[in-house]
Amino acid sequence: MNRGATWCARAMLTLSALLAGGCVTTEGAAREEVAAAGDGAVPLPPIRPDRTADGDGDGAIVASGDFDAWKADFREHALAAGITGEVFDAAFAGVAVNARVLELDRYQPEFVRPIWEYLDSAVSGSRISDGRARAAEQGRTLRDIEQRYGVDLGIVAAIWGIESAYGIDLGAIPVIESLATLAFEGRRRDFAEAQLIAALRILQAGDVAPARLVGSWAGAMGHTQFIPASYEAYAVDFTGDGKRDVWSDDPADALASTANYLSTFGWQRAEPSVIEVALPEGFDYRLADDETRKSTAGWEALGVRRASTGQLLPSDAVTLLLPAGAQGPAFAVYPNFRVIKRYNNATSYALAVALLAGRIDSSIAFGLRTAMGWPRGDRPLSGSETEELQRRLTELGYPTQGIDGIVGPITRSAIRGFQADKELIPDGYVSAALLERVRAAAGG
Repeated sequence: MNRGATWCARAMLTLSALLAGGCVTTEGAAREEVAAAGDGAVPLPPIRPDRTADGDGDGAIVASGDFDAWKADFREHALAAGITGEVFDAAFAGVAVNARVLELDRYQPEFVRPIWEYLDSAVSGSRISDGRARAAEQGRTLRDIEQRYGVDLGIVAAIWGIESAYGIDLGAIPVIESLATLAFEGRRRDFAEAQLIAALRILQAGDVAPARLVGSWAGAMGHTQFIPASYEAYAVDFTGDGKRDVWSDDPADALASTANYLSTFGWQRAEPSVIEVALPEGFDYRLADDETRKSTAGWEALGVRRASTGQLLPSDAVTLLLPAGAQGPAFAVYPNFRVIKRYNNATSYALAVALLAGRIDSSIAFGLRTAMGWPRGDRPLSGSETEELQRRLTELGYPTQGIDGIVGPITRSAIRGFQADKELIPDGYVSAALLERVRAAAGG
């Protein structure tokens, strides 16, 4: 197999894995490490850190002879993947390393903001009022999309609002340049090069002119921030003009593409995604994890009740979510919630979508509230403090399988083990108070 064919096979393998994972948006594509943790913590700055201070999205351009060598090598691979030389050369004309993209990709925040602060911003009063106004304005389109794809219009509108502020902030960095910069940098070269090939195919298909192929610093595009590979797989021409135009002032193609994506991964219309619940005294908090799925009747038999009036809605695959531990709100998570997480694998994001959707369309609110009983006095741990927590837990005999500052399922399991042995509530919640208890157990 020649070098070009080998590269094509590697790129397609990467692409297949990406599509199986279902990451679409900026956070899902560019911040997979944080999203995979699923702990509700969101790095600073907020969800869309792909703008310069004045918001124009332009970064300084850095010339590089090494970049020219990478581009020449990549051109060979692109042509082997079916991209014409004419399309490649036009797309890469004037493209160089974008310093702003490098800066944002290398950004490693020491501090995170807690989920309640993220929700305050993502589901703000203006986001709600703007969503209602835009949903009314696009009412016929959203109803037609709901009818065709079976995805509640409030969910589609909420994703639109969170991803681009209802079309105000689509991103302004040329996608070819941002992805070429990421590929040249090399930290996630396979991902970036696979996305570049997809972006070049989009140009070759004529769906968008090169000047309009813009997006976030990580290559997410349009009203609902599709990365190129997901665009190829799931974008639709809802308007019937022969193009899948997710950048247009008319958001119909973008909104329909989002609905098509959610429908493909199993969205069930008029079914809940998440319902706030009340847990009984003495509840075993070790059951509140992603691995423990029960029927609604099974949870009710354990004393779990809907926080508002009425009963839990029936399902055979419900998990419990406590994003702020035993001191915060509790939620029954339904299959639709997991579909939202296919769009962006962050618990905070999925909860924001559900909350905002319910404020835009009250028929799918399911009793969720924007002002919940969060433990707002808690301080989230910094990255270095989280690494210390992992190191000390491991030394105490509760292995975290690595010290990386990321709280995932293994670290939470270690925390629950420590909490249970110390007769604490085993909710797996990370806090400054927990770190102090672990420090004390380790002798300071």
